[in-house]
Order: sequence, then C-alpha cells, then structure tokens
Amino acid sequence: MKNMRHLFLMILFLILGNNQPGITEEFENFITCSKDKLMDGNKKLRFISFNIPNLHYIEDNVPFEEKNPWRLPNAFEITDALKSIKQVGGQVARIYTLSVLKTDDNEDIPRHILEPGKFNESAFIALDKVLQLANDLGIRLIIPFVDNWSWWGGRAEYAAFRGKTKDNFWTDRQIMDDFKKTIHFVLNRINTFTGIKYKDDKAILAWETGNELESPFSWTSEIALYIKSQDQNHLLIDGFHTSALRRESIDDPNIDIVTTHHYQKDSQQIIKYLKENVKMCRDKKPYFVGEFGFIDTPSIKNVLDFIIENNICGGLLWSLRFRNRDGGFYWHSEPYGGDLFKAYLWPGFATGAPYDEINFFQLMRNKAYQIRGLKTPKITTPDIPTLLPIENVAAISWQGSAGACFYNVERAIKLTGPWELIGQNISDTKVQYRPLYNDNTVEIGKKYYYRILAKNGAGLSQPSNVVGPVHISHYTLIDEMDDFSNIYSSRGLISIESSQARKAKEDLHRLKCEKNSSIVYKLPGKISSCKIYTFFIDEVGACHMSVSPDGVNFVSIKNDQKIYYSGAGEYNYWKPVKFTATVENDKMYYIKIDLNKPAQISRIEISYGK
Repeated sequence: MKNMRHLFLMILFLILGNNQPGITEEFENFITCSKDKLMDGNKKLRFISFNIPNLHYIEDNVPFEEKNPWRLPNAFEITDALKSIKQVGGQVARIYTLSVLKTDDNEDIPRHILEPGKFNESAFIALDKVLQLANDLGIRLIIPFVDNWSWWGGRAEYAAFRGKTKDNFWTDRQIMDDFKKTIHFVLNRINTFTGIKYKDDKAILAWETGNELESPFSWTSEIALYIKSQDQNHLLIDGFHTSALRRESIDDPNIDIVTTHHYQKDSQQIIKYLKENVKMCRDKKPYFVGEFGFIDTPSIKNVLDFIIENNICGGLLWSLRFRNRDGGFYWHSEPYGGDLFKAYLWPGFATGAPYDEINFFQLMRNKAYQIRGLKTPKITTPDIPTLLPIENVAAISWQGSAGACFYNVERAIKLTGPWELIGQNISDTKVQYRPLYNDNTVEIGKKYYYRILAKNGAGLSQPSNVVGPVHISHYTLIDEMDDFSNIYSSRGLISIESSQARKAKEDLHRLKCEKNSSIVYKLPGKISSCKIYTFFIDEVGACHMSVSPDGVNFVSIKNDQKIYYSGAGEYNYWKPVKFTATVENDKMYYIKIDLNKPAQISRIEISYGK
C-alpha cells in the first residue's frame, strides 16, 4: 500500500509539473501587524490585486462534451494565474475555500474534505503546488478555511456528515471538533514539493476563518483561539460576512486583520461603508477590502482611490480567471454580475468590452503600483507559448503566455522552415473551450509543420515549439455562430445570441433557432460529415439533416444524437446535445439543418474534400 501511494504521488507530481519559474523570490519574513498596518519586516505591505477563486480548485472546466466541471489545476495554470497577478502589480491574492464533499457528488468530483478527518490527497497536492509557485513568484496568499455557502460545499456539508443542519455548524460540539480536525490537518500538512509545513510557509499572508460566514462571535472567538494555538507564525482574518465591521472582531486579541465585502452598485455607497470601517480600525487593526466588484471602471477607480488615500491596507477585486491547459481560458459568468460581468482575463480582451476589460486592467495596474509607492513599469514581451499536439489542422490550440494579447500562427512544409505567416493577431479568448485556430488554407494530401508566437504591445515572443508533420486528408468549415457569414440561406426566425452564457457552457455566441427554423450551408467541396452542437432550454428535440448536389433537391441523411447533460446544477444549465452525421452520398455540396424544437446552435463543423 505504501509503494502504491508513492507511485500515485509520483504520477501526480509529473501531471502537475515540476518546471520552476526563472526567478525564485524567497520570502524573508512572515507578515506581521503594527497597529493598523501590515508589515513585511520593517516595510509596510499594501496591495491592489484580485481574488483568484479557482487558483487551487477549478469549477469552470465546461467543454461541450464534459459533464463534470470540477478538476484540479496543473503547474501551467497556476503559474499563469500568479504571473498575471505579478504583471498587474499585485503582491497578494485570495483563493476560495477548501471544498467539502456534497451528498449528491459523484466519484469524479475531487473535493478536499471527504468526511470528518478524511482528506483528498490529490486536492491537497494541488494546493501544495500553489504554495510552491507562490513562493517562487513572490505572491502572498490569503486562504479561507470554510464557505458559508454551498457552491463547493461548506458549513452545510460539514453538518450533513453528522445528519444535522447548517446552522448546527456554529454550536454543535461534534461538528466544531470535525472542523478543528480540518484546521489541524491543514496547518500541520507538509508540502510534498517544498517539505515545509503550511504553518511555516511564508507565502501565506494570513488564514481566514472562512468566506462570508454568518457566524455568531462565540464561534469566531473559539475558532480563532484554536488556530492561534496551532500556528503562531501567521496572521488571522475574521471571515465574517459584512460590509460594516463588528466591534468584537477588532477587540479580540486572536483576530489580527478585519475585512469587508462590497457589492453595492453605487461606489459612493461603498465609500460610505469604508469611511466608517477606517474610523473603527484606526491605530487598532489592519483592515482591507476583501471583495468588491460588478461596477463600472470609473466607480472602481473611486473605490481604489479611497483605499489608497485613506491608508487602507489593500483591496481585492472579484475575480480573476486564468488560462486553461487545453488552450484558451477558463470562463466564469458571475451570478451577481447582471448577465454582464464575467471573471476578468488578464491583460484584457475585446470579448470583455461590455465591462471595459482593457481599460479596467490599465487602471488596476496603475493603482497596484501607486499603492506601493512605485511608478508603473513598462510591459515586457510575453514568454514563449506552447503549441499543443495537432491531430487536425481545424483544431489547433496552444497554452498561451501571461500578458499576451494575440498570437501569430506560422506554417512550414519542412521542420526547418522557411516559415509562412498564416494567422495574425489571433486571440485566445475569441472562442470558449474550443480549439483556437482552423487552418483552412492547406492542400489535401500535403503535410505541414506549425509554430506560434505570442504578442503584446511590447512585441513578439520567441517562437514556440514546432508541431508536425500534420497530414491533410480533408478541409473543415467551422461556424462559431458569431455572425451569419457562413450561412448560405435560412428559413424561420433565427438570431445571434450572447446573453446567459453560463447556461450555455460560457459560449458567447449562439444561433437562436425557433421551432421549425432551418439553415443551409454551401461547401466548395464534397461534404463528408457534419457535427452540430446545440443547447435545448426545455425539451430536447430532433435535428433533421439533408444534403443536396444543387441546393434544390435535398436527400435526408441519418444522424446520431448524444446528450451531455448532468443536471441543471447551480446555474440552471441548458441541455447540451450533439448531432453527428456521415454523408455517404457522393458529390453533395449543400447541407440543410432543421430543428423541430426551439434551440440554440453553439457550433457547426462540416468536413469536406475536393
């Protein structure tokens, strides 16, 4: 059993990666307090930065055919997130809580806490990697223990282990002892990558009792005392859910830092709360704004200016997501963002124009350096991206570079070149959970090599690794439904939709089709197959496909239907259904698609030859 565990850890270690960033920034000090200031040795620590809820645990892995959105991050993803914070000018990031097994979980969901005193080693190895890379990149972390809410499992799930209700979490001795077992395990865990106990790790700025806890102060006081009895190195934050501080938190000697969350829609209302909180904390305890957001860029500036000018220790925006190891980014439409705001993607992209993402990041970067008393430095060219394996030139993807805005795609017929620029200024945010690039300029029967370069305002990276040779057997038309340009003709009511993206697995562009509507595609070569990715809001319907040599006389073809639905979940997901057909009729150049129920088409792939 011991040897099996060792083998498992070694395999997971290889999966998570062991590549170290180029510069190691070992922390010299634990963060301490001096009255209402946070101190890094003899220097004040102040910060403007982000919450990165998915840094240690991903809830947003939602490709069309994936039924389980939960997975653990790898080293590339963690590094991209922390490098993004560093490039923005942040020194601190706050993660979300430790997940807890829910009663309806399936075995594929990797929660941290499995039952009282039983923990998921795989999930904690991912957190080990987060701490290792945070040390390497010089980013301090705030880690809350438990959630008030049930998104990832929280107090209700701890109570459910004992057959009790969520409010018993605050008073029941058995449940409190269960929670203390988690705290003891975490504080005394030895990092599998660094060999350092968590309670001795200087990358941890502070522990937080939890996230937005609706806790009586008696619970907070007891838990704070217990944490301090186990860890004298780190500061402790009261994770009480409030916009207005409570006096008990400031008076308790075991609570070092106080914080508030703000989702008021008017920045002046937020500032009104901040003024009172600053008065309460002055010369007593450090105070920072733990979460705020879902307001426009000028309003964010108002709040950040108040934080900087009134000596508040810091402010953390909600929230930042990072790049996906399979290509592109993780996306997250915010439930309280009014079907407008999504998690921010550094360095800002055209896809974020509805919430001013590019200007927002310019503001954040300036303010992150201003609060540190530093001049905002110039950006630097991106690191080298990594081109992923290519089986089909219609599905080219890469692991991007932190700070990159665009990518150039190059192709050659020989491994050594010469290289031809075939795709310029390609964004890795244009599509969500899809391959990033389709090379539709190839010739059937030939083979090609590919590489990419990352690009931002400072210039181009060095070229990526080379992938190839890739043999070309067919062409592929891909319609991502962001306009009508690929559609030859249509019948019935159709429209391009971008709202409610979370329900459609974050797809920003879909073709809304009313009942009995149809669309027709005309291809420049013989059609061989077709895949249609659809979302049905209510009852799942059927898709009828037919092909034609001339666009007039159509012949029906059989298609297979596969449903990728695992329930409405927390976000009221729609039903993903993929229809696949093989065209055996020769010399068919038109394909017609009819839907008998209202649906939204997410993507269409049509393969064809000469």
